[in-house]
Amino acid sequence: MKWDLANFKASVSAAVKQAKLRKGLTLILAVFLFLQLYFVRELIAAELLFGLGFLVLLALIAVFYTIGSIGERSFNWMEAGARAVAPFARRGYTKMEEISKKPFRHPRSESVQ
Repeated sequence: MKWDLANFKASVSAAVKQAKLRKGLTLILAVFLFLQLYFVRELIAAELLFGLGFLVLLALIAVFYTIGSIGERSFNWMEAGARAVAPFARRGYTKMEEISKKPFRHPRSESVQ
């Protein structure tokens, strides 16, 4: 069969002139367009929901990353503070050891004899 544009136009114009067929074609075309709009709306809504979900995940990841980096930085600060305080603590510990080794009473006190 050969495609003939004039013959196709004639058959379409004859079909459009019939009232029942015209209403049916109009109804089918309207339903098709409505479904196209409906599906497009649903796809847009689904894309927005997925985008919102990924945005929430991104925000959670950013919060956890920030908390982790603050924790690492605080550990570094604590280490620097411990290095500064360690000699004083060591000195205090040795002084406490010396004090604890000394007796509370002198050997020749009255209560010992």
